[in-house]
Amino acid sequence: MGVPAQSAVQHTVQPPGANPADPSFWQLPHSARLEAFAALRALERPGYFVERAATWRRPERGFYALVRHADVVQASRLSQVFVSAPGVTTPEPAGWVRFLFGDSMVNMDAPHHTQLRRVVSRAFTPRLLAAAEEDIRRVASCVVDDMIEQRPGEFVASVASRMPFEVICNLMGIPEHYRPEIAGRVDHASENVGVDRPLRARLRVPGRGLRALARMQMMMASLARERRSRPTDDLISALVRADVDGQALDVRQLGAFFSLLMVAGVETTRNAITHALTLLTDNPDQRALLEADFDRYADGAVDEVVRHSTPIIQFRRTVLTEHSLGGRRFLPGDKVVLYYASANRDESVFTDPDVFDITRNPNPHLGYGGGGPHFCLGAHLARQEIKALFRELLSRPRALRAVGPPDLAHSNFDNRVRALPFAFEPPVS
Repeated sequence: MGVPAQSAVQHTVQPPGANPADPSFWQLPHSARLEAFAALRALERPGYFVERAATWRRPERGFYALVRHADVVQASRLSQVFVSAPGVTTPEPAGWVRFLFGDSMVNMDAPHHTQLRRVVSRAFTPRLLAAAEEDIRRVASCVVDDMIEQRPGEFVASVASRMPFEVICNLMGIPEHYRPEIAGRVDHASENVGVDRPLRARLRVPGRGLRALARMQMMMASLARERRSRPTDDLISALVRADVDGQALDVRQLGAFFSLLMVAGVETTRNAITHALTLLTDNPDQRALLEADFDRYADGAVDEVVRHSTPIIQFRRTVLTEHSLGGRRFLPGDKVVLYYASANRDESVFTDPDVFDITRNPNPHLGYGGGGPHFCLGAHLARQEIKALFRELLSRPRALRAVGPPDLAHSNFDNRVRALPFAFEPPVS
């Protein structure tokens, strides 16, 4: 779908410094970015931002920023107007990459997205989900036991990454001997995320990331063949044997789904877990409330962590048909970016949006998407993982806390934490 002609672009005067198309914007302090998004929400209509200036060889490339809660929700639910293909990330995936590795569900639209999601949803049987919830509790206990015994000083690698990685591998039925290599491949696929990485890394990462994905695809193809002939009680077996209107997942679809689970599911949940520790350390009154009655406040705490941290900052959409939204008329081919990080701080929806409050009710955050057909399929699983882990962490007779600021990636896509120093030690008497 083409870029709109320059004459059709409806420019708006932007607040100074509030330019999310500029890589330097994402190197600003977090508080400065929040102020900039607040200024953008105050505009009469969504602003337009230039990513690439026009030349004699190619037209201007830019996008409209949807920053208000209502606009993000509406665009998310109007999936026939604001479509995901050819891709929701920046840059959009190349055609040859999609051909080789298959389309990720996040980049698909109806009817293909509907059919694929139906197959995946049908595979999540009540029996499988019940076993997964029991496994989540077991993994959480093991992770915390190992942490107490080994006393590491860094939280992301030892706790936050391990929890969702082991849960997803157990759910899929990944053999133990595959897991170290898969963990390394996931790291290679997602390393150097952000806008501040050196040029050499920018040039190198795409090839390494594709090799990592290719290797995971090969592993999944091998496992798929094995489970078709010898099925077990895991998700791979369910996916390759699912029969929804005569359809099951082929090898490419299974590989694309597994890559989505590993790179997206592990990354987003580990980031939420890490931000949760920072937020509970920085807000001891909220931590005390949660510790005093975990069952009462746990669900609200998870939702508030996801709202406040917003693990996925934005997704992109392409306009398919002419439509008016938020005071702006969009034309076919226009690009829009849905900024969940801004929508989750919208003053018209959230009272004192910058305050971390686990009793916030209602809390219609968009941390799992804005609704519609692309609402996060793993939202329930992620909630259960975060709850189970913090039930273990907060119930042990030791004081858990972050002891330094998180090392944040300057990313325009996900709110990624590279590392977080922490201590888990007896409380001060």
